[in-house]
Amino acid sequence: MRKNFVQEVHFLLAACVSGGSLLASYAHAAETTVAPVSLNSAQVVNAPISAPPEAEKAAGTPSDGEEVPAAVNSEDDAMKPTVGNLFHPKAGQAPNYWQGLEAHVSVEGGVTGNPWTRSGRNFAQYYTDRANTATLNQIMGSISHPVTSVGKGYGLGFVFEAMYGSDARFDPTIGMGSGSLHGLYQWAPTQAHIDAHLPWIFKRGIDVQVGQMYGIMGAEGTPAQARPFYTFNYASDYIVPFETVGILATMHLTQHMDWILGVDAGNSTTFGASGNNNKPKGYFGFAWNKLLDGKLDMHAIGHFGPQGNNGRQVQSAEGWLSSGLGKPANSLMQYNGDFMATYHVNDKMTVSVNGTYLHDDALRDDVYGVSTYFSYAFHPWLTLNARGEIFRDNSGMVIAEYSSFNSFTQYLTNKPYPYYSAMPTTYGELTVGVTYKPEFINKKLALGGFIIRPEVRLDKSLNGTHPFNQAGTVANPIVNNGTNNMFWFSCDATWAF
Repeated sequence: MRKNFVQEVHFLLAACVSGGSLLASYAHAAETTVAPVSLNSAQVVNAPISAPPEAEKAAGTPSDGEEVPAAVNSEDDAMKPTVGNLFHPKAGQAPNYWQGLEAHVSVEGGVTGNPWTRSGRNFAQYYTDRANTATLNQIMGSISHPVTSVGKGYGLGFVFEAMYGSDARFDPTIGMGSGSLHGLYQWAPTQAHIDAHLPWIFKRGIDVQVGQMYGIMGAEGTPAQARPFYTFNYASDYIVPFETVGILATMHLTQHMDWILGVDAGNSTTFGASGNNNKPKGYFGFAWNKLLDGKLDMHAIGHFGPQGNNGRQVQSAEGWLSSGLGKPANSLMQYNGDFMATYHVNDKMTVSVNGTYLHDDALRDDVYGVSTYFSYAFHPWLTLNARGEIFRDNSGMVIAEYSSFNSFTQYLTNKPYPYYSAMPTTYGELTVGVTYKPEFINKKLALGGFIIRPEVRLDKSLNGTHPFNQAGTVANPIVNNGTNNMFWFSCDATWAF
């Protein structure tokens, strides 16, 4: 592998050129440096993600002497025009609530290079699973309104967002348009929630969200700007909820501490006939914000409940099985825990640590990992990012390759699905990349901004298994005749306003 280093560098450059020719990303990401950020609270995670930085500043937490409730704009700052606003009231004109309405569009495309694969796949990846293939990952559009004061300490906002592209294959919510498209490019609603600030019980009140929301665990999110790399770490791909439908409350106990509670239908499912079983799930956790003079953010969050499908197992003509467990699925628990700490060393450097754990009674598996992140902004237009991860799948039942366009949706809906997985494996992963905002392009853009993110990544089995670069079959879906490492290159390009 070392002998081909020059060839590998040439391949990376070619991949970046190909990826750079595609548009990409999410909302205002092109205007900010992409770096791992501690998820301070459910409100931060699921607030209108497309809201620009100006809106986020207006929605800040008050100091001890202030009366403005957290996450609600003050009367003076309410509905100030920002990037993405559909309406721009004239100077001196009092804006009404609906003039704070925002619309955003973002596009992400990328390419991965893996010359050594014999399967055509990058094993243990959802969104970037297609090796040596340029893809249109995301076209995201949103209509939103930041949580804004409506009087007497109450605030109201909302987010409606949908995605089209190759990423939608792995981000469905069952019962919400799932399975309507069947190719590489599909669509999925990603957010549809009402947000409210309630001046109840605590001095800083309670933020409540009702509807479909992104999961609030893990270090890396679905939108391109919600992660520092094109590729995902194992934990964010496999053992934290992607989407939930339910209610989430963030109680602001103090200026620096939040209590998070939620009830939902489970990962990527809804209630009733579209649910996976008849038992509720939910979040419980705490977040600590701006400790140590504003430099440290942390959260500790758990998600608990039965996650298996209570339908009967079905077999296809080819021999593939569905995920149905029957009635035992209603009581077989899944326990998910996530801890993250982010320390802002200075204005240029950020260090983060994320630990994630999953126990699944149905699979009889324990899965856990630790990821570390380093980010350094050399210039406003250039940031170095590095990620290291160690991840253990005790029984080999969680880390799998969903090998058809519809495998993941079929898995969630108890239909037979093709896949292949690995022996019990301890994975190691190291990724290094940059976030580059080319000024010579962005200065000429009339709307939005453009980002390119090349990266180099090495995945390795640390316990001698060989799961990479080889596909399984229906007769033998457990792969151990591949390679013990996967050295590959990726690059995505994003444009957003």
